[in-house]
Amino acid sequence: MKLSKVLIDGIFKNNPILIQLIGLCSVLAVTTTVVNSFSMGMAVIFVAAMSNTVVSAIRKITPDKIRIPIFIVVIATFVTIVQMVLNAYALSIYNALGIFLPLIVVNCLILGRAEGFAYKNKVLPSLVDGIGAGIGYTLSVLLMGLIREIFGSGTLLAGTAMEIQVLPDFIPKIGVLVAPTGAFITLGFLIAVFKYFVNKKMA
Repeated sequence: MKLSKVLIDGIFKNNPILIQLIGLCSVLAVTTTVVNSFSMGMAVIFVAAMSNTVVSAIRKITPDKIRIPIFIVVIATFVTIVQMVLNAYALSIYNALGIFLPLIVVNCLILGRAEGFAYKNKVLPSLVDGIGAGIGYTLSVLLMGLIREIFGSGTLLAGTAMEIQVLPDFIPKIGVLVAPTGAFITLGFLIAVFKYFVNKKMA
């Protein structure tokens, strides 16, 4: 099993957001700004990579009938670590992500990779798979956050000391993009564009 293929498949071929359409709850909610999107993406990469590693390491001693509760406990452990770190060192981001941070515990992306890959493969490929899936998720939410923030609010890196006014005040903003409706519109647009290029490459 080539590790490079495992990584690339997680980012592109099996992209959790644009191809598999899983874990969309947090995607639709937190992508109003680039900062929130990046923060959630980093959290997902960490949790997916570490959870996959642990699940793979204990797969031979994990009873099949109770594997899902065990996966959830493992995932919850790493989510709690992320919560504690953000609460201590990045309170504004912790508050912005809100309930969607602890909901990573039951995110279909994390559970899916633990069940579908880590439980059946060795530690190193499982680690790489978690990183690949996390990067695929992060790139997707970053694109959504970038589009929604720039065209919806006219800013970039809002809420930080590096905030930039990208669009001048005289240019009208597309306010609907920062609303929940805008999340669906942006996601649909990205899925269409992504699949167009994937199909074009396969043709």
